[in-house]
Amino acid sequence: MAARSYGQYCGVTNAVELVGERWAMLIVRDLLVGPRRYTDLKQGLPRIPTNILSTRLKELQDAGVVRRVPLMNCGLVYELTPYGRGLEDIVLALGRWGFQSMGDPGEGDIVTADSMTMAFRTAFRADAAADLPPADYEVHIGEVVLRVRVAGAELSIIQLSPPAPPVGGRPPAGRPDVVIAAGPGIRHVISGALSPGEAIDQDVLAVVMGDASLLERFVATFHIPPLGAAA
Repeated sequence: MAARSYGQYCGVTNAVELVGERWAMLIVRDLLVGPRRYTDLKQGLPRIPTNILSTRLKELQDAGVVRRVPLMNCGLVYELTPYGRGLEDIVLALGRWGFQSMGDPGEGDIVTADSMTMAFRTAFRADAAADLPPADYEVHIGEVVLRVRVAGAELSIIQLSPPAPPVGGRPPAGRPDVVIAAGPGIRHVISGALSPGEAIDQDVLAVVMGDASLLERFVATFHIPPLGAAA
């Protein structure tokens, strides 16, 4: 619960008091990827002071959003409760809304495996993917490597690098259809500002291995229109 009440009887007010404190929604974002140990959360949010992380976790537990449970071979981990998982659609919608006005990364801004996993989930267009053949992408963005599999309207994402937390998904079997290397400029591809060909020409994307024609399917599957674009 927030340290200070807004003094209004309203569902929005209650929601903000529960998860509106600084860092709280980013903790929820990372836990939407999967259960995490305290150290995993700290590594994924390197700028959060340890006392603030502990405080936010305690507040989220008291609010019934997060719980701490034992997990085989991992010790105690934090995970979202069913009530906490109810934030998923809200977090994805918030990510789509925020993406539309994102500028270039600032100095020191980082990309984490959990943030990129949620970014792909945010941009995923299940309606478009349902009409396309399955595809298996390996995406490299800086030190982050994700295996992104699309089969109809189903999306699965597994972290390959940095090494996934012990509570992460199983390593994927087989080779991907295409290996893509990208920088932060990949947002221009997801927004549609750059075509795959233009992105390659401008060194925003590179096909390291596999079928380069799958880039067209990739941009059809992962897309968020920019602010002001026609619906």
